[in-house]
Amino acid sequence: MKRTIFKGMMCLLLLGVGATSVYAQQQQRKDTLVVARDGTREYRNIQEAVEAVRAFMDYTVTIYIKNGIYKEKLVIPSWVKNVQLVGESAEKTIITYDDHANINKMGTFRTYTVKVEGSDITFKDLTIENNAAPLGQAVALHTEGNRLMFVNCRFLGNQDTIYTGTEGARLLFTNCYIEGTTDFIFGPSTALFEYCELHSKRDSYITAASTPQSEEFGYVFKNCKLTAAPGVKKVYLGRPWRPYAATVFINCEFGNHIRPEGWHNWRNPENEKTARYAEFGNTGEGAGASRRVAWGKQLTKKEALRYTPENIFKESSNWYPYK
Repeated sequence: MKRTIFKGMMCLLLLGVGATSVYAQQQQRKDTLVVARDGTREYRNIQEAVEAVRAFMDYTVTIYIKNGIYKEKLVIPSWVKNVQLVGESAEKTIITYDDHANINKMGTFRTYTVKVEGSDITFKDLTIENNAAPLGQAVALHTEGNRLMFVNCRFLGNQDTIYTGTEGARLLFTNCYIEGTTDFIFGPSTALFEYCELHSKRDSYITAASTPQSEEFGYVFKNCKLTAAPGVKKVYLGRPWRPYAATVFINCEFGNHIRPEGWHNWRNPENEKTARYAEFGNTGEGAGASRRVAWGKQLTKKEALRYTPENIFKESSNWYPYK
């Protein structure tokens, strides 16, 4: 009888320990963190919430950001993955900073407002801004991770607004607004831009890809709209930051600010032998092909059909969420 009672007590104790362990795990596993600049939620700064995320998680955490202006240089570290940063609204949830390259000889690559080193990160419904005076390069978004998504976001800046900084990384921008002056989308990554608006604030260049020769696809713009500020009339689609720059515009709407020649060789005729610039099915006043540079390409329908997410993202094609 005593042995039976002892066994029962041990079972209850083990059950209690198990329940406590499960409860502790549930307490550790927080699926949603909330940030509010006014201090009404658990975090006032986005960086604080990011630092609270456990390393290398196998489940998704959502950082929900209430409307407000968050002045911070936000870094998503390389050990953070499977995180969504979701704003309350794209227009009123604003991450901003004001560094530019000529502050204390900072250089371009330290000027970011948001730097994403981790992979499998999604940003939705928010604004990333570098509001520095137009006195030099000033990056709003700096990416280094892979499989990054930006959905219904706004990117505000002047020169070098978005830097896609890692060779071989796959990025998706869908339904985003991107503005800038010079080379405001630049870098070596492979990136698909769908249904985005590219807004030029000055007579200059939209893209400056540095695609490696080994990568078939660089920047792909599909179903995008190219607009400009009043008085802006002379904008190039791109110039090659590196010789094998790859950029294509497919089924986009071009305003009359796009220069008839379309592309620029960055004052180096040798780039004309290697740069991979192409167009297909574009419309609008700036889309005429008759005066394009001879070294730019007009794709055939068959060639344009190769620009699918499955081909662009290759081994990461199963990550593409909008099939």
